[in-house]
Amino acid sequence: MENLTPEQWREIVNKKMQFPPALIAAIQEGKVDMVPGDGIIRQLDESEDRLWREALNLSIRRGNEGVMDALFHGVKFDFRQIHEALLVAVDTNQPLVVKRLLDRLDQEKGNKMDVRSFSQAIFDHSIDNSQFAPGVTPLTLACQKDLYEIVTMLTQKGHVIPWPHKISCACLECRNGRQYDLLKFSLSRINTYRGIASRAYLSITSEDAMLSAFSLSKELRKLSKKEPEFKPQYLALEELCQEFAVELLGMCRNQSEVTTILNSAGDERPDGPDEQAFEEGIPNLSRLRLAVNYNQKQFVAHPICQQVLSSIWCGNLAGWRGSRTAWKLLVSISIFVTMPFLCLIYWIAPKSKLGKTLKIPVIKFLLHSASYLWFLITLLGESITMELYRDVFASRQQNILHSSFHMVWVVGFFWYECKEVWIEGLRSYFLDWWNCLDMMVLSMYLASFTLRVLIMLKGHFLCLDLSCAEECLYFTQTVRDEWRQEDPQLIAEVLFAVTSMLSFTRLAYILPAQESLGTLQISIGKMIDDMMRFMFILMIIGTAFLCGLNNIYVPYVISPHLGKFNETFRFLFWTMFGVANQDYVDMPEYVVAELVGRILYGIFTLVIVIVLLNMLIAMITNSFQKIEDDADVEWKFARSKLYLSYFREGLTMPVPFNVIPSPKAAFYLIRGIFRRICCCCAYNSEKEYPPLASMSNETGSEESQLTYRQQVIRALVQRYIESARREFEETKRKDVGNRITELSKVMSRLHNEMKVVQQLLATEGYNAKDGSPLEGASILGKYILGAKNNFKDFNKDEIHKPFPVTVHQGQEEEATQGPGGRAGRECHTVYVPGGKLPVEQV
Repeated sequence: MENLTPEQWREIVNKKMQFPPALIAAIQEGKVDMVPGDGIIRQLDESEDRLWREALNLSIRRGNEGVMDALFHGVKFDFRQIHEALLVAVDTNQPLVVKRLLDRLDQEKGNKMDVRSFSQAIFDHSIDNSQFAPGVTPLTLACQKDLYEIVTMLTQKGHVIPWPHKISCACLECRNGRQYDLLKFSLSRINTYRGIASRAYLSITSEDAMLSAFSLSKELRKLSKKEPEFKPQYLALEELCQEFAVELLGMCRNQSEVTTILNSAGDERPDGPDEQAFEEGIPNLSRLRLAVNYNQKQFVAHPICQQVLSSIWCGNLAGWRGSRTAWKLLVSISIFVTMPFLCLIYWIAPKSKLGKTLKIPVIKFLLHSASYLWFLITLLGESITMELYRDVFASRQQNILHSSFHMVWVVGFFWYECKEVWIEGLRSYFLDWWNCLDMMVLSMYLASFTLRVLIMLKGHFLCLDLSCAEECLYFTQTVRDEWRQEDPQLIAEVLFAVTSMLSFTRLAYILPAQESLGTLQISIGKMIDDMMRFMFILMIIGTAFLCGLNNIYVPYVISPHLGKFNETFRFLFWTMFGVANQDYVDMPEYVVAELVGRILYGIFTLVIVIVLLNMLIAMITNSFQKIEDDADVEWKFARSKLYLSYFREGLTMPVPFNVIPSPKAAFYLIRGIFRRICCCCAYNSEKEYPPLASMSNETGSEESQLTYRQQVIRALVQRYIESARREFEETKRKDVGNRITELSKVMSRLHNEMKVVQQLLATEGYNAKDGSPLEGASILGKYILGAKNNFKDFNKDEIHKPFPVTVHQGQEEEATQGPGGRAGRECHTVYVPGGKLPVEQV
């Protein structure tokens, strides 16, 4: 192709700025000798902008630095063109080109150009034809591709990713963005979060990358619910943040680093509330508890976290984890039987050897479980007693003490929940559904007991007043058949029955301590959640058929099971389980009403019994399968929450012994008052850690002034970046090896095809008049072209120095060289990147 002369280039640049049609092809071939024009060139017209921009982008993609320099010297590219050129340089991973473009931007800063204007690119019509999505800035693109070197380069130049506003934000910028182009605005928001949630951005720009990943994961989970149109994208980014936090935790190399990471949540105050939340000798695990609150299941289920939790759970009982199930069961039964004696010893001497053993979390768990089992046994005993003395309990003469022995445990549970609220705080307490269930059950127990006491006291005081003889007789002598429907004793009995059932259900709280039972408990909870959502649909459809069938049979007082709302509801409810009589819908005297009633009843059976119930079964099966597919993570996360609940201080004594004031509680109360009065007794419990080995050689530097936690975080991030670079290089080497293997196969096939070409040329000859090769003679050129294209997009700087492989051909292969080829024996050289390939001579 003919090159442009310097005179032609000056004419193009200095006069009309018309884009030469041959420029794109010339840049693609790398044959243009660009000569910069003289003086400052005016801005491009809108019609010329796209072509000149494509020329600049193509020169960057082809790596033609000379062409790029000539374009910069000859054409005045504005902010928009440099913006897209930066995107192309980042997309092709060319740090040197990015640096040169950033230097060009530094020159433009004299014109009051701000790098934050990149985020406003969605208002530019010229990007509609760009290959990059709206809102993609050079920094967000580099972050999405995890190009650490380019991200560092851009952040040092002042490039930032502005944090997106809230979904409901009504500021001027958000209103303008929505009104200008709603799709561009939404895509820009998504692309911004993709950059913020990337590993490169979190690693380089965050002071504590792990905490930033936690908070960003929580925010993305909320956004997936607030903006369901992009729910898959938000959930994918949320999972990416969780994986990044897990990978950072995996960079820890010793127990000191693990302890520092898990015990710090960014608050360096030694007297914080978290320091006093756990038993003496147990670390606060503030970051681990934060991960539990943020629902970071993969982080909590990481082997490092589980190892720390298990070691604290067993305490000094080193042989507990490896012991057999039979031995554990024997110990549990012993604690169950001797629980009162153990509590008495701990009440008297909490600092003794046995007292310290009872404070170990696993022993504390067994003590509390034994106490709850005794409570359930008490409920069963009261139920059996009520059955044996049915006549007494069915009348007003029952003794309240005979049916209220369980209230001793209820008072202990109530005091236990009060201490939990004091330790955790009201908001954190109600975030756990088990605590909500406990409060509901305790409230119902207290209400039932209060109603019974109320009846007894009311009967006693009414009998003292002679004017209330009738009321006195009602509350003391009346039989059950004559009681009112709202009688307090009836309500108390119903409440007691419901709370007894819920008390046995509460036993499922301890199931996560065992793997198989914990997994089943999680599956049942998920199934109940599915059933709650299913009941809403069932209620709508059931109410529709209830009204329809009831309105048909209301005018005809024939069937006792239809025509009333309560009877119709009962009939339809039992129809779902197939135990209702179908003859109830028959009315032989009224043919039309009977026909319509049968049709509605048939449709109800079809929709409810066949469609909805089978859909519920499918939903439950799907939920169970999801839990089973990720059973290990789900179980470890549930077990971790159970473990953490027994690490807290002040909850060693089980119910009901916790209501008895102990000498230890009195001592702590006096000590707390003394410390408040005497400020000089304040002490610093902050733990000192040894400096990191990787940073001890930089004494006096800035890093030496950092806290140990910050040093550990920086070390983890540095290790992670180095690991990511090694992984990238390893992938690149594997790619080179795969391409070389493919090329060796191509060369082997080439050798075989050349033999075929030789045979064809020897048998059929060669048309020497017109110089046209035979059909089979072009196979060699095709294979060589394929081998060349196999490496066309590969970075030349990362490939080993090529070496020549010579393929010898005879005289008859002159046809492959075209007209004018030299007769005789020729040598064609093929350059192969990388190692040596054996090529046979022909």
